[in-house]
Amino acid sequence: MAKTMSQPENKAPSKSRRDFIVVASYAMGAIGAGAAVWPLIDQMNPAADTLALASIEVDVSKIEEGQSITLKWRGKPVFIRHRTADEIDRADAVSLDDLRHPETDAERAENPEFLVLLGVCTHLGCVPLGQKVGEVKGEYDGWFCPCHGSHYDTSGRIRKGPAPLNLEIPPYSFVSDQVIKIG
Repeated sequence: MAKTMSQPENKAPSKSRRDFIVVASYAMGAIGAGAAVWPLIDQMNPAADTLALASIEVDVSKIEEGQSITLKWRGKPVFIRHRTADEIDRADAVSLDDLRHPETDAERAENPEFLVLLGVCTHLGCVPLGQKVGEVKGEYDGWFCPCHGSHYDTSGRIRKGPAPLNLEIPPYSFVSDQVIKIG
């Protein structure tokens, strides 16, 4: 048989080209997965209205002695009480040995006249009573959580009931004698 013109040999693609295609495919897959997952991660960031409340300033000059106010900060109630001299004295007189979560009153109140607390019970997150005139203030004349019977004193320290910790103190500072910045 006569030899016909030879056909070009089938060469396998070069190894470097194959490697490039594999790496490019994995890279595109990773970019696609990231693009799909990003909205799920981004939605966990705080909402714009929450970020707007990152810090607030409160004029406490209008709060009379013995009066309390409640305001919202980051979606949580904040209690500010203008304490009487009697409430301050009773809070100072408590022995640390009598407390479940020992903290002195001076550690809890930057200015003893004004106590600033997060109004969230440390047991299950209820809002304790004791802010309004006529509400039950518990056995220690501070705050009382009726859901499970936690009693807090005039410094917001847990004295009786299932709550494990004192009412939390939010980060705050006095901008002036009459203005408190929370956050």
